Amino acid sequence: MTESESAEDGYDVVISGGALAGGAAAILLARRGARVALLERRSDPAAYKVLCSHSLQACAYPVLDELGLVPALEKAGAVPNKARWWTRWGWIEPRPVPGGPELPYAYNVRRSTLDPLIRSRAAETPGVDLLLGHQVAGLVREGGRTAGVRVSTREGEREIRARLVVGADGKDSAVAKFAGVRTRVHDNARFGYLAHYRDLPLPDGISHAWFLEPDMAYAFPNDDGVTVVAVLPGKERLPAFREDLEGSFLDLVRALPEAPPIDSAERVSKIIGTVDYPLITREPTAPGLALIGDAALTGDPLWGVGCGWALQSAQWLAEAVAPAVTGQGDLDASLAEYARTHRRRLRGHQLLSADFAKAAVPFNPVQRLMFSAAARDDAMARHMYMFASRLTGPLGFLRPGALARASLVNLRHRRRAAAGGGVSGG
Repeated sequence: MTESESAEDGYDVVISGGALAGGAAAILLARRGARVALLERRSDPAAYKVLCSHSLQACAYPVLDELGLVPALEKAGAVPNKARWWTRWGWIEPRPVPGGPELPYAYNVRRSTLDPLIRSRAAETPGVDLLLGHQVAGLVREGGRTAGVRVSTREGEREIRARLVVGADGKDSAVAKFAGVRTRVHDNARFGYLAHYRDLPLPDGISHAWFLEPDMAYAFPNDDGVTVVAVLPGKERLPAFREDLEGSFLDLVRALPEAPPIDSAERVSKIIGTVDYPLITREPTAPGLALIGDAALTGDPLWGVGCGWALQSAQWLAEAVAPAVTGQGDLDASLAEYARTHRRRLRGHQLLSADFAKAAVPFNPVQRLMFSAAARDDAMARHMYMFASRLTGPLGFLRPGALARASLVNLRHRRRAAAGGGVSGG
């Protein structure tokens, strides 16, 4: 549906935030029979999120497939996000099992391409009203639960009622703040800057990341021949970046092992970033209310998980609540099911990320074990890839069998190094 003012008689669901998480949730809920108001505070249908890794991890592919977006993304030039990662033990280069299927992947695609695409698909979906220029100014409360929103528009303030209000409005979620949702904030000892470059060649045309311990950097090829280059240093480097942002950014990239030839490429954006990006964990539900995407859980940008988790959380919510919001089930029980899924699938990843973010220091012993083994063994590299793609959880990643194999790989390496008179390197 196109933008409409027919919301006065209420909806099944009202979603605040018309970008990735909100657009996906609107499509998936409407396909399941819900009538959805999708609110976007910006009036421009082509608006998009600027500060982003611009990467959809492999965990998001099933959602993209359900949304029917894969052909459109490939037509737009989205790049399958295969990757290699530099460590002090060498490159981790995940490869498929010889003769086996290729490794799972999703896509690198700029949000300037992705956000308008998913928003337009939502607007075209029967049952969705896309309401641009609508900013949530408060919540409607009845009987101890959320029953709608108050929105501010150019024409003034209005009220939109719904069985369920969904906050898909980012890490600084107004919906979460108005609802008083319990929030936990984890400090981040790194900051980050990125820029877009055209004609920046990368080996095999795939994503690269550098684990410099404690600093990080990555280069992700995207659509239209543009590569996103990012640096995420520890905050002890912040004074130098504040004094000379461009010089510090370029110096760090130039110093990378096998650095991309950044000086021969054309920079097509400003260097943008943030000096304080905490990890935020919120309760994903309250009576009559759910949070998805960064509104529910804001991960460390170092790992580029936000886009994938936005799509996954939208899918989990739609699967859990669609019957209830259309009057065929218990909404509170459905929200509890969504909350359980969200916690089970993401909280472990978030806790590990928060621990790594709180102190910009070299790898701990377990991290050294797993990364060094992945640089030396194809099976461990695949294991690392599945975890980095969020297709394996922390318990699976650190299962006893994986730890045992990593230990054996490193023991064999040390024995070979000793026999050859070399240095083991850890």
